[in-house]
Amino acid sequence: MTEWNALSDDEFRGEVRRFLEEHYPPALRNPPRRLHWPAIKPWYMTLSAKGWLAPAWPREHGGMGLNAAKLLVLTDEYERFGVARAPDHGIVLLGPLLIRYGTAEQRAFFLPKILAGAHVWCQGYSEPGAGSDLAGLRTEAVADGDHWVVNGQKTWTTMATDANWIFLLVRTDKAAKKQEGISFLLVPMDSPGITVRPIVNLELHDEFCEVFFDDVRVPRGNLVGEVNKGWTMAKALLGFERIFLGSARQSAHALARLRELGEAMGVTEDPGFRDRYTRLRLDLADHKALYEVFAERLRRGETLGADVSLLKINQSELFQRITETMLEVAGENAGLLDPMEDNRALHPAGLFIQARPTTIYGGTSEIQRSIIAREVLGLGARR
Repeated sequence: MTEWNALSDDEFRGEVRRFLEEHYPPALRNPPRRLHWPAIKPWYMTLSAKGWLAPAWPREHGGMGLNAAKLLVLTDEYERFGVARAPDHGIVLLGPLLIRYGTAEQRAFFLPKILAGAHVWCQGYSEPGAGSDLAGLRTEAVADGDHWVVNGQKTWTTMATDANWIFLLVRTDKAAKKQEGISFLLVPMDSPGITVRPIVNLELHDEFCEVFFDDVRVPRGNLVGEVNKGWTMAKALLGFERIFLGSARQSAHALARLRELGEAMGVTEDPGFRDRYTRLRLDLADHKALYEVFAERLRRGETLGADVSLLKINQSELFQRITETMLEVAGENAGLLDPMEDNRALHPAGLFIQARPTTIYGGTSEIQRSIIAREVLGLGARR
């Protein structure tokens, strides 16, 4: 078995590039929207067979055991090659949580099924009225003998129609303070009482869903960690999400498409276009440099602080600025729901629509700025 961490970063990068060039389906490069499970399953299973499905998991649990430096190389090469995002809630979020907080029985049951593609997970966090203020969630689980009985609603649940399991934050003590009295529960999607309703977005894509729970009975053994301690685990997952959402991937992809669009529309020599493109290119270079600051901390084994919120703010707003410019350059093509006929890789309206919610999901820009103000700058702190 190859010891990946013993390779130099350049050697490992070469291994990843060769694997992608030999095995990644060309038709799935840079898809215009999130792929559903039937379309992405063959690639998921290719990664599973290679043993590359869970790069951050320890080897004893079926992962690659990559350190932070190698994880960054792998992510960079996937983004460069245009690899579609596989259903990764079980891999990126739930797996590490079970490894850290789950029982031996939970790890033995759930982890192999994620690696085998038998369990496809979605995340039940946000609710109507409890999105950015996630601690205000109202979906509750009441103990009843050997079960929890769940009632409530989750929304913006990504790819819930593809998932056969969902991990939930539920309120198990309504008398406790908001951040207390919350527990972490694992629920099969085929449980009686669960209803899934797709939410069709402006792009006519059903990536998000509403999920309703009506007296859903869940075995008590499906609760992870201690009762009423779910908020601690939720924060651990959200902390990882901040640097993931701060990656330059979206903005770099959009800027490359802007360059192609300029060529297609014959405006690359126009002074106005060149000025705006150059400014955005410099903004992207600045963001990559900022990302590298936090990446280097991970390489040194350090814990990221609240200032990592800068990445999410900067990336999401840059992505929006690039796609706004794309619409202006696209002219009559700006209103097309589908990619441009003469270049199927160009989809100005689609990228513009995809950029709109980036300042909302994963914590709104307003919330991220409040975190920085309070925890980094000390503004508003009680003396």
